[in-house]
Amino acid sequence: MDLGIKGRRAIVCASSKGLGRACAIALANEGVHVTITARGAEALAKTAAEIRAANPGITVTEVAGDITTPDGRAAVLKACPDPDILINNAGGPPPGDFRNWTRDDWIKALDANMLTPIELIKATVDGMMARKFGRIVNITSAAVKAPIDILGLSNGARAGLTGFIAGLSRKTVINNVTINALLPGPFETDRLIGTAKIESERRGIPAEQILADRAKLNPAGRFGDPEEFGLACAFLCAAKAGYITGQNILLDGGAFPGTL
Repeated sequence: MDLGIKGRRAIVCASSKGLGRACAIALANEGVHVTITARGAEALAKTAAEIRAANPGITVTEVAGDITTPDGRAAVLKACPDPDILINNAGGPPPGDFRNWTRDDWIKALDANMLTPIELIKATVDGMMARKFGRIVNITSAAVKAPIDILGLSNGARAGLTGFIAGLSRKTVINNVTINALLPGPFETDRLIGTAKIESERRGIPAEQILADRAKLNPAGRFGDPEEFGLACAFLCAAKAGYITGQNILLDGGAFPGTL
């Protein structure tokens, strides 16, 4: 399927690894020029080199930095001031008990998972509307729909972003600018492995066993492949996806048991 976005320009946040990387690869495979960013310069450079090798006809710009800071956002927007596509993504805050979280913990979570996406949208959405094309995808979490108790910081911050987008996305679509969210369940990423290690230490069970048991509980009998996620993201960015906006799309192997 030709998604009709060849030659477009995209910013993909937190894209050196995991789901962000998968989104950058999927867009590049469609001929989109990508500006990728992450804090780890070495991993970012490796991902950029891989994308360039696979797609010699596109431009890949790497910007090492922390997208959750004003300086990090400014550097990315300087490298790609007029993106057609924006993929908002940032690592989730740590799990824990809300009784132990301080105000600073909450502010960090809000900065990363709510306010940073809003700031990037604020900086780019008017240009998209003026050009009559824009695709914004926020990578949030399945926990927005089915909260996970130990991920309260993430639940709160990402739900706040979701509520904000519910209103904004109905105002931009008339100018062919859509804003949607992808809600990942368990995918084979470093974060999944990291949470398993934490649980392993708490329960005294090997992390490999925890992961295997958790995979069996999913209706699909497995974890998601990041490539699947990237392809879903690319589809939401398609030229013909302009009638999809304000949606929160679960990619969880059927784990959420509800009807709606």
